Amino acid sequence: MTDYLLIGLGLGISSGFAPGPLLALVVAETLRYGLKAGLRVALAPLVSDLPVILLALLIVRELYEVSWGLGMIALVGGIFILIIGIATLRRNVLKDDLGRPVSAHSLLKGVVANLLNPHPYLFWIGVGVPIMSKALSFGVASLAAFIICFYLGLLGALMSVAALVSRSRSFLEGAIYRGLLRLIGVLLCLFAMKLFYDGLKLLGLIGG
Repeated sequence: MTDYLLIGLGLGISSGFAPGPLLALVVAETLRYGLKAGLRVALAPLVSDLPVILLALLIVRELYEVSWGLGMIALVGGIFILIIGIATLRRNVLKDDLGRPVSAHSLLKGVVANLLNPHPYLFWIGVGVPIMSKALSFGVASLAAFIICFYLGLLGALMSVAALVSRSRSFLEGAIYRGLLRLIGVLLCLFAMKLFYDGLKLLGLIGG
């Protein structure tokens, strides 16, 4: 059981700190609305991962459908992330953002971003589900240790990023703030382009 505890924690932390749409969205929402908004986005995997895992279980049984399904998910996800990236690029005024209440849709944004990102599906199909199957062969306790520690590591990493961004946020001045928002916006747009590329590749429309 100890092995799966460490495996889950290590995979969770590395997944949380890995560059991607969800991490960028945590930073963007924290900058725009504050720590609570960033923490809400960080909690998104708790809401979105169950259907992802269930779908991954089905996909593992029907491998011939994986590329088509993930390709469409990637394209839709690219559109969603691109919209968020453009909206972030258009944010200019620090005072307006600091005076705004916490976005009620921060958690929803994180859930949608996670559901429309093919990487969680690829992770659970290629890594998560096989590990869960092996852990279960050693007993329910090993399976529970892997899942609990994975999410402790994942959420801990995302929340720590939100906290660090929030603490530095109070020291930001207009030009720095606008620069950071534009950087995050550009990163989100680049992630969107990567999702488009992944989707087209998975659909067999481009090589690589």
